[in-house]
Amino acid sequence: MNAPLYNAEILRLAASIPHHERLAHAAASAETRSPVCGSRVTVDVGIDADGRVSEVGLLVRACALGQASAALLATHILGKTPAQLAAARDALTAWLTREGDLPDWPGLAVFDPARDYTARHPSIRLAFEAAADAAAQAVEARSHA
Repeated sequence: MNAPLYNAEILRLAASIPHHERLAHAAASAETRSPVCGSRVTVDVGIDADGRVSEVGLLVRACALGQASAALLATHILGKTPAQLAAARDALTAWLTREGDLPDWPGLAVFDPARDYTARHPSIRLAFEAAADAAAQAVEARSHA
């Protein structure tokens, strides 16, 4: 491998997570935890009338890789549907394990050096897993309201 696992871009992203406070009145919340390292990410979402994420809040207690992934998620989540978030989560999982192409989500190529470190994959996936779960819960709750 040529690139270091914790490169300058990963560290920059980790230090600049947008929407880094929980929402006071979230439509739904989900927390994911890595059993490998104990990293945790909680994602709160609000949704609009079309079922798209209209607001997001995060609580990130993770390593630099998990923080960087949360930053990329938070930067581009607004306006996404639960289906788009689930597709991004699944594509990220496939790409990390070399079973798929680079996902269509800006910035994820920064994790290319981590693909060879399977123990790091769970922390990279945390924010995407929590966001997909929270958005799906919010739309489900709305349909029963």
